[in-house]
Amino acid sequence: MKKKWEILISSHHTQTPDEIVDYLLKERGITDKKAKEEFFNPDLTKVSIASVGIDKEQLKFTIERLEVALKKEELIIVYGDYDVDGITGTAILWETLIALGFKAMPYIPHRIDEGYGLSEKGIDNILFQYNEAKLIITVDNGIVAQRAVDYAKEKNLDVIITDHHLLNEEEDLPKALSIVHTTNLCGAGIAWLLTKELEKKFTRSTDSVSKEDEDVHLELAALATVADLVPLTHANRSIVYHGVKKLTQTKRFGLVELYTRAAIDASRIGTYEIGHVIGPRLNAAGRLESAMDSLRLLCTKDRRRARALSEQLDLTNSERQRIMKGSVEHAIKKINVREDNKKIIIIADESYEEGVVGLIASKLVEEFYKPAIVISKGGKISKGSVRSVSGFNIIEFLRSKPDLFINVGGHPMAAGFSLDTASLDTFQKTLEDYAEEKITEELLRRKLKIDIEISLNTISSELFSLLERFAPFGIGNPQPVFLSRHVLVREKRTMGKENQHVRFILQGGEVGKVFEAVAFSMGDRSQEISTEDYIDIAYTIDQNEWKGTTRLQLKIKDFAKS
Repeated sequence: MKKKWEILISSHHTQTPDEIVDYLLKERGITDKKAKEEFFNPDLTKVSIASVGIDKEQLKFTIERLEVALKKEELIIVYGDYDVDGITGTAILWETLIALGFKAMPYIPHRIDEGYGLSEKGIDNILFQYNEAKLIITVDNGIVAQRAVDYAKEKNLDVIITDHHLLNEEEDLPKALSIVHTTNLCGAGIAWLLTKELEKKFTRSTDSVSKEDEDVHLELAALATVADLVPLTHANRSIVYHGVKKLTQTKRFGLVELYTRAAIDASRIGTYEIGHVIGPRLNAAGRLESAMDSLRLLCTKDRRRARALSEQLDLTNSERQRIMKGSVEHAIKKINVREDNKKIIIIADESYEEGVVGLIASKLVEEFYKPAIVISKGGKISKGSVRSVSGFNIIEFLRSKPDLFINVGGHPMAAGFSLDTASLDTFQKTLEDYAEEKITEELLRRKLKIDIEISLNTISSELFSLLERFAPFGIGNPQPVFLSRHVLVREKRTMGKENQHVRFILQGGEVGKVFEAVAFSMGDRSQEISTEDYIDIAYTIDQNEWKGTTRLQLKIKDFAKS
């Protein structure tokens, strides 16, 4: 089915670059001079505990407990998570505590052995390794860990929670010593902001508090903010805007070696490189083995150790890709055989690795454009991951049927859960029937949001330079998409090893400007049009460098005959 084009501003008039920029700003709710200045020049100093909605009283309790820990030389365990957000957040908080004179050790739970978040098994393992531990500070988890927090108390461990995940409104908050929580940042963003407060409180008068240009953790907060798919607006935009610059100049041996292994040009790192190259490599260890290796990579001060760890992560990532490819192919075949046309995909198999079910679900959403639930089927307990489509709140959907799960948590677009294997059939039928009620056909139609219709002849280097100021692009601030109608196809050819892409030479009418355009992964549609056809195109404007020559290039999102 063709995508539904949702054109926010339809205009046949020739616009100036400044007029186009004003349209795009208005779409983002930016209408006055002050807001425009803040958007184009994000001020990191305005990112504060108050501005992101963290409770100051809870922060006060946190600092008071840390004062005691410092005075008594108590061992603190920084308890993270096995994804990029949890790993980087753990690095931020642990390195800061050590620098401020605290006794601290980092801890990342094992996905298979201990599961997500603070757990009773994780606490037992901590006490086995560090029997003198007195305080646990969670990073990127803990907001739904009621039982684990109670268990920690029984073991004479205090718990401070720092988390950004959604609260379960039907349950009470964990009885932790304090809860540093907001949904306006990712977990590492909260850790970074917390460390700013700790540096103010615990830095000795002879030391200098980290200034922005000396901030060695901002780059990690930016990395996590992009990788965790939080909206790149307000505080998050400031963190990523300034943090990406730090990533291009990082002195962390682990990141430098990772760039080398991934063939990344450090000077050109942006949200794409973070989300599609750096993030997956850091995530790979936690999906198949132990995420501690990713943490070690970020924190090591030994270049040779960094090189060895980056090589190992690269191998692990390749293995993750191999496993995922086979599992996705297996899942698609099973779904195609069914012919039941359900509004939600639910698929379970013993062969699916627990660490990649979320990735499989994402691929199934791409393939079928339906919410997808993929379950790693175990002997007694099965674990699943869910990905949704735009406009359908998947965590709200799942939490409306609490009796089906042992536990469940997540976000509107992604969630995870565990359940009794014996109840899988009941689980599938109940959710499929419920999806028939809740999911409309309109939700299951692919949509392409187009910012504004312009003439192809409007495109210029000046416009591109102005559009670059809208970066960093991501969730909540996507790269502007344009529509141009009645564009002449001068040339067309497929490219790529399997002819999976299409390259065009397009002209804005018979005498208009000429641009190269690329339609990635649309090779199967190349026969829809011929040279000398007129087509309507939805696209983004980018810049292509080849053999020292730089020129504007269009990246096609969709096309149709005029």
